Amino acid sequence: EMLLENSLYGLPQGSAFTTKGQNTYESASAILGQQGYTSAVFHGNYKSFWNRDEIYKQFGYDNFFDASYYDMNEADVSNYGLKDKPFFKESEEYLSSLQQPFYTKFITLTNHFPYPIDEKDASIAPATTGDSSVDTYFQTARYLDESVKSFVDYLKKSGLYDNSVIIMYGDHYGISDNHEEAMTKILGKDYNTFENAQAQRVPLMIHVPGVQGGVQEQYGGQVDLLPTLLHLLGVDNKEYLQFGTDLLSKDHKQLVPFRNGDYITPTYSMIGGNMYNQQTGEPIATETKEMKETKEKVAKELELSDSVLQGDLLRFYAPDGFKKVDPSKYNYNKKKSTDSSDK
Repeated sequence: EMLLENSLYGLPQGSAFTTKGQNTYESASAILGQQGYTSAVFHGNYKSFWNRDEIYKQFGYDNFFDASYYDMNEADVSNYGLKDKPFFKESEEYLSSLQQPFYTKFITLTNHFPYPIDEKDASIAPATTGDSSVDTYFQTARYLDESVKSFVDYLKKSGLYDNSVIIMYGDHYGISDNHEEAMTKILGKDYNTFENAQAQRVPLMIHVPGVQGGVQEQYGGQVDLLPTLLHLLGVDNKEYLQFGTDLLSKDHKQLVPFRNGDYITPTYSMIGGNMYNQQTGEPIATETKEMKETKEKVAKELELSDSVLQGDLLRFYAPDGFKKVDPSKYNYNKKKSTDSSDK
């Protein structure tokens, strides 16, 4: 969320949501709020999880619909909170009450490690690797797909679908390298260090009304989502401090830094300090001058982002016309009204 909301990298250790929850931010909700958008987060867990109830105030979110707004009955709760199908269904009422235009975020959780799923919720058979987490991963992914379909059907029926930019993304990897044997069976090839790095990829789908669908072959990361979203909404981001670039721009830098200093580009990658041909996965014995310069660039970019967070530097800077967020204006205790003016 730090990457998505602010185009800043996470910290090298610890959670920025927890340790930097009182920082000043120029987040998506604040930027769009000053463009007239009502903002809201929907999540089937409780607001204190990952310190969201505090940092969302720093982000300038108008509303936060957490577990206290939902029917958390035993049959509909699993793992980290409310299952995705009842979550989306119950969210419809709250979404329809928001003043338009709005910027909203829905955080799902059924398709999350260790991927438990009740038999009644599974519409496909599990995989057969013998690793329970890998085997049920596909069942929870299918369950998520079905829940998203139902929600998109609602958006179409309500008229919102044809008037909304919709971004669907995964927040982090699905299966860790602790499941190497099972993943080797699934992929049909050795699940080595290179393949594990490729498994850090997450889905990214963007719906834009009136735009023909297709596949964009771009290398990018979650740090690029905010600049991309602002571009799609016609908001100039030149004066904002953002480390990502617009995925749809010809000037997009196809360089994906990892938090540990590794990186991936369309042609070569550094993984665990070793170089690989990105297209074949073959090791590269000698690091070229260009590769060294890329490594230095990644290290510098991470260092600068860390400086912003560690020093709370955005308290000293704001683009012309941007009003700094006043977190005292926001209260996420459950209330009867969801009107954006009732904070």
